[in-house]
Amino acid sequence: MGQRIGFAAFIRGAVLSAVMALTASVASAQQGEPIKIGMSMALTGALSSGGKVMLITLQMWADDINARGGLLGRPVKLIYYDDQSSGSQVPGIYAKLLDVDKVDLLFSSYATNVVAPAMPIIIQRKKVFLSMFCIGLNDQFKYPRYFSLHPAGPDPKPAFSDGFFKVALAQNPKPQTIAIITADGEATRLVTDGVHEHVKKNGLKIVYDQRYPLNTTDFSPIVRAVQAVNPDIFFLSTYPIDSIGMLRAINEIGFKPKVVGGVLNGLPAPVLKAQLGPALNGVINYEFWLPTPAQASAEALEVIKRYQVLAKGAGVDPIGIYVPPWAYAYGQIIEQAVKGAHSLEDDKIAGVMRKATFKTVVGDIKFGPDGEFAKGRMLTVQHHGIKGNDIMQFKDTSTMEVLYPPQFATGKLIYPYEKAK
Repeated sequence: MGQRIGFAAFIRGAVLSAVMALTASVASAQQGEPIKIGMSMALTGALSSGGKVMLITLQMWADDINARGGLLGRPVKLIYYDDQSSGSQVPGIYAKLLDVDKVDLLFSSYATNVVAPAMPIIIQRKKVFLSMFCIGLNDQFKYPRYFSLHPAGPDPKPAFSDGFFKVALAQNPKPQTIAIITADGEATRLVTDGVHEHVKKNGLKIVYDQRYPLNTTDFSPIVRAVQAVNPDIFFLSTYPIDSIGMLRAINEIGFKPKVVGGVLNGLPAPVLKAQLGPALNGVINYEFWLPTPAQASAEALEVIKRYQVLAKGAGVDPIGIYVPPWAYAYGQIIEQAVKGAHSLEDDKIAGVMRKATFKTVVGDIKFGPDGEFAKGRMLTVQHHGIKGNDIMQFKDTSTMEVLYPPQFATGKLIYPYEKAK
């Protein structure tokens, strides 16, 4: 079972100090026992770079609510345990939250691999559940009280790579062959399921298609095997640490197919981009939201600014343009759903979530019948012009171009890949 750790204590103290001046007036406005919100969270392990940031932002959201007098007139209290980025820890954590801590509401952890294991107990206890950055999770469960905070849209598996293929296959000469490499995990396999749909639809020839174990640390043999079949497109479906290892191997070996990229999970986080530096140039990947004039509201920019203050000294992403806007939107959705239901009853909250359009820092969000976004809005980007490993070069979009969708596009693909190196 995970436990609260030093990092969690740090962020709690940091956020509380930021709102201390409001405490006296808020206390008089709040009545009754706190509304307890419980969650598993990836505070250590492979997913912790996102989990820690998510927790900092959710705590900021909770303190904002309490500064306004609480939710339904009651203060909000977050209760969380470290799932160590391991799905095996998750069922026990949610059982403890429900049976020992007696929480009122449940939040999800960060990403598919540590959210999916919670679903059986969520369904058994008939809890409403909003997941964070999960791919096609409800395809299996068909659970009517499940909702997904992920911009892929109603058909998430092919949607994750839709922009990639639209951009890549519009090039001249048109790519004809593809190599696919997949980390052997739930989320990455779901992405590749969607890739195969695009391959079949567009008549591409698969020359390499393999999975690798999640404990892989040396990616050079994989890259050399792909290089030997000389594909036009090298599509990667990887986890954060793997994404770094794979791209480093591509650069060290000097492999230069026409198109490199895919769904490299975690790489929208500036802290991971900085580890790669120029090795990221030319790579196509996804983004969920960016601080561009077409997307960034004043409220979103303010959330990022406040997060940056809280992140100082916490050993986390200091920029905050990837996870914080979405984590804050997560809280806003639950807040609006509870207020709309005038209740903490899961069925009433789920009823609101099925019908309402939610106003959030990342824009309006409406859920479709399966709990996914009613309309997708994934971004496809290409990285370029990265010099050295200074993380601050990733504070905006100066080192990337948005390629898709057209309404958000800021430039064209540099093709072939080696021209961006």
